[in-house]
Amino acid sequence: MEFLLITQCSLLFVATYLLVNHVILRGRSKNNGSTKLPPGPRPLPIIGNLLALRDKPHKSLAKLARVHGPLVTLKLGQVTTVVVSSPATAREILQKHDATLSNRYIIDAIRAQGHHEAGLAWVPVGPTWRKFRKVCYSHIFTNQKLNSSQHVRQRTIQQLLAEARESCRVGEAMDVGKAAFRAALSSLSISVMSLDLADAASDTAREFKELARCIMNDVGEPNLADYFPVLKRFDPQGVRGRVEISFGRILDLFGSIIADRMEKRGADEDILDTLLTTHDENPELVEINDIKHLLLDLFVAGTETTSSTLEWAMAELLHKPTTMAKAKAELEQIIGKGNSIDQESEVSRLPYLQAVIQETLRLHPAVPLLLPRRAGEEVHVSGFTIPKDAQVLVNVWAMGRDPEVWEDPCSFTPERFLGSSIDVIGTCFELIPFGAGRRICPGLPLAMRMLQMMLGNLLLSFDWKLPDGVTPECMDMEDRFGITLQKAQPLLAIPLSL
Repeated sequence: MEFLLITQCSLLFVATYLLVNHVILRGRSKNNGSTKLPPGPRPLPIIGNLLALRDKPHKSLAKLARVHGPLVTLKLGQVTTVVVSSPATAREILQKHDATLSNRYIIDAIRAQGHHEAGLAWVPVGPTWRKFRKVCYSHIFTNQKLNSSQHVRQRTIQQLLAEARESCRVGEAMDVGKAAFRAALSSLSISVMSLDLADAASDTAREFKELARCIMNDVGEPNLADYFPVLKRFDPQGVRGRVEISFGRILDLFGSIIADRMEKRGADEDILDTLLTTHDENPELVEINDIKHLLLDLFVAGTETTSSTLEWAMAELLHKPTTMAKAKAELEQIIGKGNSIDQESEVSRLPYLQAVIQETLRLHPAVPLLLPRRAGEEVHVSGFTIPKDAQVLVNVWAMGRDPEVWEDPCSFTPERFLGSSIDVIGTCFELIPFGAGRRICPGLPLAMRMLQMMLGNLLLSFDWKLPDGVTPECMDMEDRFGITLQKAQPLLAIPLSL
C-alpha cells in the first residue's frame, strides 16, 4: 500500500519530466528504429511494463517468457530491460558475451556507503574486482582453506543438532530457517574471524542478525529510483537512506573487530588474519576498507542463501514423505543409524542426498533473478539486439521449471539427478543457481559443503513430523520474493527421537 502511494506521487513528477523530454526521446527512438529488440508486451505510457512484475517478478516474468519467448524486452519505467529465461540464451549471455555483459546494473540501494565501488558482487570488472576475486580464490575458498576449517563447521552443526534435541525433548516445533541461519552465521563468523556472531548471549550477534535482515528486506524492495533515474537524488521511498544506516552500522562493526584484531595479531589463525597479513605485505592490493566491504558481502549473502535453501530442502522432504524416506534410508545404510556425518568427504558416498540438494536448488534457487547486468555495448543474441546500457536479468527460477528442459518440472524429484552429469558449478546452464561465467558466486564450494552436512545430519539424527493440524498435502509452499527467495511462511517442524 505504501509502495503504491509513493508510486502515484512520484509518477506525477516523473510524468512532467518525461513530457518535457518527449521530443528528444522520440527522436532517439526513430534513430534506433532499425534495432530489433526481443519481443515483449506493449508498454504503458510513463510506467512502461512495471505493473506486469506484480509482487512475484520471477513468476510474472516466467509467464511472459511462455508468451513471448526466452528473450523478452520490458520497459520498466525508463529502463530498457531484457529478461533471459532459457539455458540456451543464458549460455549466450553468460558465456559467449560474458565480457560485454559482466558489469552490474547498479540498483540505487547498493550505492549506500559506496558499496557499489567496493563490494565484490557489484564492482565493475577491472583492477578492483580482480584483486577481490584473487583474494577469494587464493585465501578464502580454496580446498585447502575449506578443509582446514572443517572442524569449525562440524562444531556449529553439533550446535544445530543440540538445538534440535532440545526441541525434541520438550516436544516443540523448531523454526528450521532460523536455526539454519544461526548455524550458517556461526560457522562463517568463526571461520573468518574466530568470533561467534550467532552467540545468543552476545549483543553483537543480535545486532548483526537484525542488520542482515533489514539489509535483505530493503535491498529486495521495489524501488522507484531504480526505474526512474531522475528520482535517485530524492530517494522517494527512503530505501537508500535506510540501507546507508544499516551498511554503516555493519561496516563499523567489522571495523571494530578488525581494529581489535590488529592489536592482537598472532592470537588467531583464520581468514581475517590471512587478509590482514595480505594487507601488511601489499597494502595497495588489500586495503582495510576493502576487507570491511568484502566481509559485508560474505556475511549478508552467505548466511541468507544457505539458510533459505536448507529450509526449502526440509520443506520439500516433509511435503513428500516417500522422498524423505529414501534420503534417510541412504544415510542409514551408508553412515549408520544413530551415527553422524563426521567428514565432509563422506558426502561423496551419498548420491541421493546430493540429488536432494540439487533438486532443491532447481526449484528454489536462493537468488531467483541473478544480480542484474548492464550491457557495456550493443549485443546480438539469438537474432535480436540488446542495446547498450540495457539491464539484463537471468531468470534462473524460470529456467529450473522449463518444461522443454525438465520432465514434470514442478515435481520435487531428486531421482532426475541420479547418474546425471548436470551440476551447479556453472557449466551446465540448465542449473545455475550460483550464476555462471566470471561473475559466478565464489562462495559456491562453501555453501554446498554447509548445505550437505546440515541436511544430512538433521535427517540422520532425527525423524521429523509437522505440527498438529498440518499435513504434507496442506503445507504452505508459497515463496516470498526478494534478493533471496524465502518461504512465505516459515517452516516449523518437530524433531523426534529415532
